[in-house]
Amino acid sequence: MQSDPVSVPWADPQRQAAFEAWLARIAPAQALRPGSLRIASADASFRRYLRLDTEHGASRIVMDAPPDKENCQPFVQVAQLMQAAGLKAPEVLDWDAAHGFMLLTDLGTTTMMQAIDTANPSANLALYLQAVDALIDWQLASKPGVLPAYDAALLNRELSLFPDWYLAQHRGLKVEGKMRDTLNVAFAHIVQHNLAAPSVFVHRDFMPRNLMMPTQADDLRLGVLDFQDAVYGPVTYDVASLMRDAFLTWEEDFVLDVTVRYWEKARKVGLLNHEDWGQDFGAFYRAVEWMGLQRHLKVAGIFARLTLRDGKDKYLADTPRFIHYIRSTAQRYRELKPLLHLVDEVENIPTQTGFAYGRM
Repeated sequence: MQSDPVSVPWADPQRQAAFEAWLARIAPAQALRPGSLRIASADASFRRYLRLDTEHGASRIVMDAPPDKENCQPFVQVAQLMQAAGLKAPEVLDWDAAHGFMLLTDLGTTTMMQAIDTANPSANLALYLQAVDALIDWQLASKPGVLPAYDAALLNRELSLFPDWYLAQHRGLKVEGKMRDTLNVAFAHIVQHNLAAPSVFVHRDFMPRNLMMPTQADDLRLGVLDFQDAVYGPVTYDVASLMRDAFLTWEEDFVLDVTVRYWEKARKVGLLNHEDWGQDFGAFYRAVEWMGLQRHLKVAGIFARLTLRDGKDKYLADTPRFIHYIRSTAQRYRELKPLLHLVDEVENIPTQTGFAYGRM
């Protein structure tokens, strides 16, 4: 049953009036049916998404992104870059930049995450290889100077979310003295390792929740969403995001299977011309682990912030997965043992002599 426009809640009557005026203005040219407007989804930012139908039976997405809180320009830029690279990203059909309203093509309602059979990893291999192919196409289109640099400053800003929000705000700890020293040394190692990687376009949240299942028999590409924070940085980042998911954990044999297939494809097209990465999968995989560690420290902080600052408590429920990822990687590297001990103390985990990657 389709809802009427007033059933979409607006906290700001002036914003609602601006939206209704914009929708009325573009509806005839876009063949829209304003009466079909309904909520589609929201994300971890201040953006939300609405869906409405056209007179021809198709549907469209409206991005509602208040301009004082969200900058839509990167979304438009990256969408164009992705389309030029051969990826299926939403097309921008109309954009009211002054108010932060955007009309987009609709990539469907089923995410790759929803299509995954979590109980049978091998059944999902074909899907993951589709994601790998999209990722390779995205990386092959890379050029320096187009997107913001994923440099030391940005890597460190992201890492600081862990002590600032997860340790200090969520766990109520004073991050000083030995704890601060341990984090500083670990973060320096992490940044050094990750900046050594070749640079490509980085989606920055490339995972099944942001990939959409095909909706047309003549176009079997996965759709790609939530790319507005894309940067130019380590080639290891997006494959780490894909296989060390924020909301889903696989056994390491499946992670290795997909990652080695990515490695085979990436080295053949010249994306891994760095040290011995093209010949030594182990060297590349270790680099992916270091990149994944940076991401998981960052996301643990982000999820704490989403809960404590933004009132989105569902995210903090996934932090045990990130602590598991962080510990499993820190266990493998001598330079990271102090970080492992710090996390174990914070989480009240008894010290173990061995630790398996395992599944959460």
